[in-house]
Amino acid sequence: MAKHKGRGWHSRLLAAGLGVTALAAATSVWSAQADPTGGRQPEARPQEQAVTKVGADIAHASDGGPRGVNITIDDGPDPVWTPQVLQLLKDSGVKATFCMVGTQAKAYPDLVKKVVADGHRLCDHTVSHDTAMDTKSEAYQSQQILDAERMITEASGGVRPQYYRAPGGAFTPYSRKLAASRGMRPLGWNVDTKDFEHPGVDTMVDTVKREIPNGPTILFHDAGGERSETLAALREVLPWLKEQGYSFGFPVR
Repeated sequence: MAKHKGRGWHSRLLAAGLGVTALAAATSVWSAQADPTGGRQPEARPQEQAVTKVGADIAHASDGGPRGVNITIDDGPDPVWTPQVLQLLKDSGVKATFCMVGTQAKAYPDLVKKVVADGHRLCDHTVSHDTAMDTKSEAYQSQQILDAERMITEASGGVRPQYYRAPGGAFTPYSRKLAASRGMRPLGWNVDTKDFEHPGVDTMVDTVKREIPNGPTILFHDAGGERSETLAALREVLPWLKEQGYSFGFPVR
């Protein structure tokens, strides 16, 4: 999986997220306890839904079978673009997995609830989308993952993320095991539309058509910049996939 670099929006988001994370380090509702990997683990609160551990390997496959496709939407929610993506998905009869940044989920809880109400799944995309997470300490990785999990769960009204996607694919063995221990399957991708680079609608559509034989998980974004090209590409890609005999599912867990 290629790392995403040079995204100025994420630099600003990281600066904001570091402030949130620093505050959370002192006041987080998750209590630290020892765990086999040496990082902090949250104590389950009585009202928290049960956590079932999942595999720590990076998932790419679809639960929709050999012709299943996973649409994944990263970096939101965003007050301008997420509602438009949700409406397009609803009109197309397609469910997706939304990989949310913790600070965005905290800022727009109504959108998180809307995503859940529409039947989509949630994915933890860390507090601040630091694409250099794999070079940071285990304590930092833990804080980014667990605090984002808390933010997303609280914003959703209690629905937990079922997946963890490392920013830019910056997974580590530690982060994968930690996420899996919290019931969040590490989530990769097979087709990167590179919509954050604004390559043009035709290029994005051609990328999907060319690379979908490589695997079923397709990466789009609903935040981090202007997303009209993403919407236009989805309007072409979704019906084309149906015409090719694909169905839409969720990543395996």
